[in-house]
Amino acid sequence: MRLLIDTHSLLWFCEGNPTLSATARAAMENPSNERYVSHATAWEVSIKLSLGKLKLQTDYADIFPGVLDANGFVLLAPSVIHYQALIPLPRHHGDPFDRLIIAQAQVEELTVITCDDHFPAYDVSLLW
Repeated sequence: MRLLIDTHSLLWFCEGNPTLSATARAAMENPSNERYVSHATAWEVSIKLSLGKLKLQTDYADIFPGVLDANGFVLLAPSVIHYQALIPLPRHHGDPFDRLIIAQAQVEELTVITCDDHFPAYDVSLLW
């Protein structure tokens, strides 16, 4: 399975937060799955940290690239084709980070690990 891990899912994974479903955790831990984390996630976390809207239990560098490398997660850089996919994307979700994750999932045909209630409004495969 080819997975794109949403921001909250990655943070809950790092924290061992039981809010992350057992299904999501198992998929994220399974090395036979291709597991991606969007650059949008690294960007979102850094912005929210700088604004004081987020506090991490661990250092940013322990996640980016620490946790990613340790778990075989690959950073997925945005490309022009991902940005182009944002143009016709309906405005069901206004968060620019999530919109880029959705566009990347659509273009790359990835299943998104998320419990965000806006994602089902889009043509994207979800796992939770």
